[in-house]
Parts: sequence; C-alpha cells; structure tokens
Amino acid sequence: MNPALSELGRIYPAERLLVQPGQLTPYESDALTAFRARPLAVVLPETTDEVVQTVAWCARHQVPFVARGSGTSLSGGSLPVEGGVVIGLNRMNRLLELDPQERIAVVQPGFINLHVSNAAAPYGLYYAPDPSSQPVSTIGGNLAFNSGGAHCLKYGMTSNHVLGAKVVLPDGEVVELGSRSLEAVGPDWLGLFVGSEGLMGIAVEITLRLLPKPEKYHTVLAAYDSLERAGNAVAAVVASGLLPGAMEIMDHLAIEAAEAAVKAGYPTDARALLIVELEGEAPEVEAEARHLEAVIAASGAYEVRVARDADERAKIWKGRKAAFSAVGRLSPDYLVQDGVVPRSKLGPALLEIERLSQQYGLRVANVFHAGDGNLHPLILYDGKVRGQLEQAEALAGEILKLCVELGGSITGEHGVGMEKRAYMPAMFSEDDLALMQRLRRALDPDELANRGKMFPGGEAPASPAGEGRGDLA
Repeated sequence: MNPALSELGRIYPAERLLVQPGQLTPYESDALTAFRARPLAVVLPETTDEVVQTVAWCARHQVPFVARGSGTSLSGGSLPVEGGVVIGLNRMNRLLELDPQERIAVVQPGFINLHVSNAAAPYGLYYAPDPSSQPVSTIGGNLAFNSGGAHCLKYGMTSNHVLGAKVVLPDGEVVELGSRSLEAVGPDWLGLFVGSEGLMGIAVEITLRLLPKPEKYHTVLAAYDSLERAGNAVAAVVASGLLPGAMEIMDHLAIEAAEAAVKAGYPTDARALLIVELEGEAPEVEAEARHLEAVIAASGAYEVRVARDADERAKIWKGRKAAFSAVGRLSPDYLVQDGVVPRSKLGPALLEIERLSQQYGLRVANVFHAGDGNLHPLILYDGKVRGQLEQAEALAGEILKLCVELGGSITGEHGVGMEKRAYMPAMFSEDDLALMQRLRRALDPDELANRGKMFPGGEAPASPAGEGRGDLA
C-alpha cells in the first residue's frame, strides 16, 4: 500500500477500506453499465467525521472522489473516476429523527427512499418523491440528482421536499444549508446544492418534509390503439383542469415485458396504456373521478378499468414499477434515456421516437412519467454486436435533441452525469456553462468532487465497458 493509502488506513479498519481488485470490481460501474472505471480505493464511512477526514485526504493529495449510495444512477452520475476514491455511503443509513408534529424526518444519506414512508406511516404521513428505484435508491442520491417519480406531478421533485442538509464541502469544511422551517433565511444555498450531481460536496444529514397520506385514491387504467393517442390523452386530462397525483404511460413493448415479469393483468393487445391516479380527500376525489371518466372516454381509449380496492391498485402499479427491470427480458442490454417535452408535445414526440426506432433498427420501449412530460425511452441493443452500443447512444442523442427542439430539456430526473454531458450545449449557451463552472470552482477549484461529470469536454471519467482501463494506481 502506498504512503497516501496508508493514511486512509489510519481512518478506516481494513474491512472498510477496499483496495483489492476483487473488492473494487462491484464499484466500477453504476446502473449505466455501458461504462466502467476502476477506482484507486473504496471507503465505507460510518460517521460524518470519517467523511470529513476522507474528503480532506482527497484535497491534500489531489485525488478525485465520487460519493455513492446504492449505485442506481442511470446517467452514470456515480461512476467512479479512474484512480479516484469512491466514498460509499450505504452504512450511513440511520433515521436520526422523525417528528410527526413538525412533519419532518432527518436521515443519513444512505437511508433508503421507501424506508422514509415506512417509518412515517404509523403517523399517517409519507414522503412524496417516489422514483421507480425507491425500494433501493438512497436519499443522498435522490438529493444529488433531484429525483422525481410517478407522484411528483402533483407534489414536485426532491427539491420541493428537502428542508435542510448538513454538507461536507470539497475542502472538508462542514456547512448547514436550509433549515427545519419552510421559510429559510438568506440566499437559497440549499436550492443550489440540490441537483448539483455531487459537484459541490456530500450531504451527510438531510431534513425531509413529510406529507399527510391521502384519504382516498382513484386509479384508472386506459388502453389505447396508438402511443400518440395515449400521449394526447395526457394533455387532455391536464387541460381539463384536473391535477392527478400521477399519470404514467407504457407502450406495447413495456406492457409485454411487465406482463411476463409480474402478470399485472394488463390488456396485452394495447399499443399503449395510460395510468391515471387521483388522490386526496374523499369528496374531492369522487367529484374529480366523474370528470376524469368523461375526459378519458373522449380521448379514444378502447378499454378502461378502475381499481376497485387496494389490491387492484397495487397490481396496476406493480406492473409499472417493474417495467424497467422487466424490459431486460427483451434484450441483453438497454439504455434508459431521460428527457422532457411539454405535455402538449407528447404525442408528436412519441411519434418521432417510433420513427427514429425504425430508422436505427433498434427497438425502443417507452415507460414514463407522462404527467410531467418526462420521457424514459428504453433503447434495446446487444452489447456483444459490434457497433450496436454506439448506435444506441446515437439514437439516445437524437431523442435528447428532439426534446430540446420541442421546448423541453435533456434531463428530467436522472441528471446529466456521464451520459448526457455532451448534450449540455444543446440547452445552454457558452456563457451559461461558464457561469455554472465558476460556481462549481468557487467551492472546488481543483474539481475533485465527481470530476468529469455534467460539464461537456474535459477528461472522460470512465470508458465504455470492455475497453482498456489505462494505468491503475
């Protein structure tokens, strides 16, 4: 072990300082498995002080670092940097406080998203942001990428539910951002930090806002004979004045995969399914349900089902929640893209994605948060076929450009990460990007925190899987 690593050995016991090739392999990639890099070391802190000491060590030795929770980032946001240090935060997974009177929970970054709602449930409360990965993804990662989820249509993204955070800056200084109050005093530094993709430090304690659980749900499954028609139905629902808790679309490939995986009972002849869920006080939901029934009937749905009880509601959502992983049954590999279009442009966007799929000769499954206009095309390819990964990436890029041309964004809830940094100039001017860089370098002049992510150009932090890894420390 070199002298610098020996210093880390004085911070961590051997079982929490991983340096052997076999120990590092599981950390070479995150959920964007097409890219990988081998870090110099992985450390597994259990306390804030260990995080502070590790970051200070990185600053002292000019070693880049990447914070990582469960590694579920689909944009390569938690890919390691070649020769850098991965700070694995899964052991910092405690619920520090739950105050039902104040409706807040304070958690460590490795606390699992779904566990927040489980802990709050006895008090009639829950945590609203619910990414599809909520049974495994951590609050620290959700904070870094401003994660969303099916029910963020009505309640907003992670940024709307984080009240405060204790943060270790890239030089090792610890600061408190935000507060326990809904109205914090001073500049909104927390707003700047949430969604900064690990470029401005590591959150070690996070204060979350809890909401009362809705009294009643009304869940509708509508089947369409075209994806475009389902997309247009979303715009019609919102234009009618309704604000559902969630609106999700699955296309025929996603339906096929979900049925094979969990047998949700979806109509398998549908070209697209729309799930709409109303929630709130019972009288309000009952009135809105009548309104929704008329809108869906006019939207061209050829079959409509309404969940009659909690079991039927759970079955409808089980298929949707399982869709991403289930698509793995259809292809050896796939890329999950993440872009946004205005809701009124969903129909044209989906039609163009179908055309691009045919042009590139690659199948595309669509499973997405339709109410937000947040597309999630899953591009199926076989990484063992020479050139297919590159074709899949090119198709993904075409979809991102389409989103921008239609007035949307290159990212919805997955962040930019490694995957989409080349497309930042499609959305932002050189002056915009330079301003973002100045903000980042004000905190991290040496760009040690999550180096190589989000900003276009510069050294790539990882290589496509299977390529040479270069020199390892």
